[in-house]
Amino acid sequence: MKAGRGLLLVLSLVLSLVGCTSAPPQQPDNICEIFDEKSGWYKDARQASRRWGTSIPVMMAIIHQESAFRARAKPPRTKILWIIPGPRPASAYGYAQAIDETWDMYKRATGSWGAERNDFDDAIDFIGWYNNESHRKNKIAKTDAYNLYLAYHEGHGGFAKGSFSNKQWLKDVSNKVARRSSNYGDQLKGCEKRLNRGFFGWLFS
Repeated sequence: MKAGRGLLLVLSLVLSLVGCTSAPPQQPDNICEIFDEKSGWYKDARQASRRWGTSIPVMMAIIHQESAFRARAKPPRTKILWIIPGPRPASAYGYAQAIDETWDMYKRATGSWGAERNDFDDAIDFIGWYNNESHRKNKIAKTDAYNLYLAYHEGHGGFAKGSFSNKQWLKDVSNKVARRSSNYGDQLKGCEKRLNRGFFGWLFS
């Protein structure tokens, strides 16, 4: 009986940790608070930034817009006869809201065959890779959050054709992403030195 209770306790702790890990950050508009709360996210973001050359604030602003940092986010279902839940409009899933086809392209291009869209480290690396492709294919500066988001939403071909031209709502969203990226950048200046020192630097700061 004692062994059974012990096993249940361990399982409860594991489930609790999993729930805490996948829950969105409590203060998503403050990048320092995000990285303080989510152990390991800063390291993942820094690695993606160094690998692909896109700034951490740009990538984090895109994730904020796409999923609000929800690990298992999906597009809302369509409605049949205004009330019956229908199919989802796209296969977008996870932190980056990447669709199946583009995620498969990422895995082939990077050899990241075990990458999962609901893992933060894989999702932010995907965004870094995609922004690098936007730079390579569409000549968008890696610091240009506005146009990087337009290309992220419309695809590289759509961006090249100007498919966003008559979508004022999308331009408004891209402006919001750019503003959040700028705010994140200002915030990160105040905590990045501490974050770079690692756990013991945080503990004794």
